[in-house]
Amino acid sequence: MTDKEEELGASIFGRTIEFIEDDPLEEFFALNIGDFVSEYLISEDLANKIGKDVKNKTERLRSQLKELISIYSLDNTLCVLGFSSQDEYVVYNAIAKTLTQILDVDACHIYLTQDYTKGLNLEDKLLGLVGSSIKFDEDMYNKKLGYTGDDNSVVIDAFKTLETIQIKDVSQIDNFIPQKELKEDEVKSISVFPIHNNAYVVGVIVIENYKEKLLKKAYSQLVETIGCLFGTSMHLQQIIEQTELCIADDLISEKVLQHQRAELTALIGDLGTQQQAFVEKLAKAVDEKGQYKVAHSQNTADLAKKLCKHIGLNEKTTDLVYYAGLLQNIGKITLPESLFTNQGKLSKDEWEKLQNHPNVGVNLLMNINFLSEVIPYIHYHKERWNGCGEPEGLKGNSIPFGSRIIAVADAYTAMTSDRSYRKAMTKEEALNIIKEESGTKWDPDVVNALFEVIG
Repeated sequence: MTDKEEELGASIFGRTIEFIEDDPLEEFFALNIGDFVSEYLISEDLANKIGKDVKNKTERLRSQLKELISIYSLDNTLCVLGFSSQDEYVVYNAIAKTLTQILDVDACHIYLTQDYTKGLNLEDKLLGLVGSSIKFDEDMYNKKLGYTGDDNSVVIDAFKTLETIQIKDVSQIDNFIPQKELKEDEVKSISVFPIHNNAYVVGVIVIENYKEKLLKKAYSQLVETIGCLFGTSMHLQQIIEQTELCIADDLISEKVLQHQRAELTALIGDLGTQQQAFVEKLAKAVDEKGQYKVAHSQNTADLAKKLCKHIGLNEKTTDLVYYAGLLQNIGKITLPESLFTNQGKLSKDEWEKLQNHPNVGVNLLMNINFLSEVIPYIHYHKERWNGCGEPEGLKGNSIPFGSRIIAVADAYTAMTSDRSYRKAMTKEEALNIIKEESGTKWDPDVVNALFEVIG
């Protein structure tokens, strides 16, 4: 890589690595291990290890597999696998409760197959309950709730068909079997989403309402994406466990190691695709809840990306700013829709909830490891050039550059979009306001770039 390429952030995998014997996957391996995550997790040192000429190809394969496993461990992926005791499974309760907030629904339950419920002893259940938003008076896992493969249930139907099933009125179907422990005798509407990776299914997410209410399209698409992301991540971790056994086997053949590498690289590519889809669907759900009449988050991210390219930022930074732009309003996702539809005066408590939404968003992102690098850009995008912003009153160049770009892109996009309480401004009106506030609210260099990009 040239000094210029390094300065501009050219991928460390942009180099050409020589083919080794007749194994073209070596080049694929070097260039394509995860479009979204791996670029930011793989170090220059790892690239050198991958590129080294190792005479013993079997040892080279082992080395590559070890490096991949170290990167895509449980700590570095959005993964909900590897639990062995009841205490660890409570993370699913947190996920279920978060989904009820995001979707504005009454209940959420998560079921997994026997392969992923080790330590719970769910007996003959095909699907066992591992997480619920419902508060139990006693240990929920002692109840061994779930479904057998023979149950005539809408939950089993979704699991077996890999299809999302949404029913507005459960009284109109015969295969809804309410479980009283989950307060399902109160349920009026139900949505069931398979947790899967292509044909590989590991469980279901069940969303319930106590009145006849189906999920909005943006919300159902988000849950479908979460189901695919969890399924892909779980499958990846299972393949990692198999690969560790292969690496430890001194008699393992080169062909088997190549097969494991092919499986890993394919799943890592799938994981990158699902993670990107998750970010984009989450942004759409935020816009839906925020009552935007246009794809505000997407438009903000697109404009921020154009500004990055015009300014000449490197590819990695541009990508991070793009995803931060998509998620800069993520905190709104856990707030009730009523806050955004209320056209009257907000209460003090409601106002504080809205004002503090970036902090909620940061907390959410911190729990999604592959998005951790966008946190500073989101956290500081309400700061102002003159130091009068939030949350820390940073001033001028002390504000992360990505945050300054998102701030301008967000302001312009908001001004030129229709909202429930006002009409959109014209391009000229918005640019004039931003120009007047250049040097006070906004970074003058970013404002100049905006005029050149929009102009």
